[in-house]
Amino acid sequence: MKDLKGRVAIVTGSSSGVGAATVKLLASLGCHVVINYNSNADGANAVAKDCEAKGVETIVIKANVAEDKDCIAMAGAAIKKWGRLDILVNNAGTTKFVDHANLAGLDREDFQRIYGVNVIGAYQMVRAVNGQMQKQEEGGVVVNVASTAGVTGIGSCVAYAASKGALVTMTLSLARALGPKIRMNAVCPGFIEGDWLKDGFGEKRYAELMDFNRKNAPLGVTATADTVADAILYFISGPQVVTGETMIVDGGRHLSMAPLSRR
Repeated sequence: MKDLKGRVAIVTGSSSGVGAATVKLLASLGCHVVINYNSNADGANAVAKDCEAKGVETIVIKANVAEDKDCIAMAGAAIKKWGRLDILVNNAGTTKFVDHANLAGLDREDFQRIYGVNVIGAYQMVRAVNGQMQKQEEGGVVVNVASTAGVTGIGSCVAYAASKGALVTMTLSLARALGPKIRMNAVCPGFIEGDWLKDGFGEKRYAELMDFNRKNAPLGVTATADTVADAILYFISGPQVVTGETMIVDGGRHLSMAPLSRR
């Protein structure tokens, strides 16, 4: 899938952050895009306007990927409009910011909600696009947005880290099951600069964490929405013989990974 002009992509959770950066990047290469949001309608519409200015078509869809009917409807809308479906980026995610030692900070409902979006939602989206991708001559490609939390056990909470670990494992399982028509890979960003972590941790803690991560990364940088989008694009339009792989996008931070001291 070297040439993306006229291709069709669904990017879940694309009203802001990594999802927004990804659809804008795909649109700049001529790809028609489905922009998905759950609550941020204004953001989604602004992203659509930016994409359409690049000469491509868009669909803006409110959908909760934890609901199977929403996943089916999203895939169906793309197929109805364009007659094809080439790319799925499972970017939608959720969490709860709880120190890992605070076991009372998470309950059954928290785990179910986080897994519902981060794992089950991704699975349901793959299932929704599978039929169309399997019957297309060139098949399709899926990129799952996981996290270094899923391979290090360090993240916003235990449930989030566990869900991203499950997403990495699911990437392996489905890469085996859905080839040769569908390639499936995962990107694992570390600390991503932006509002999601800033809102979750608060301004002061966010700044501390960004500084800590940069100082402990061999490249001295943290990821941004745009650099993660670049990694996603690599799996879409890069080597066409790669499947079942995981790319860590964190400036090399994982090479010296150690949790912060508790406070």
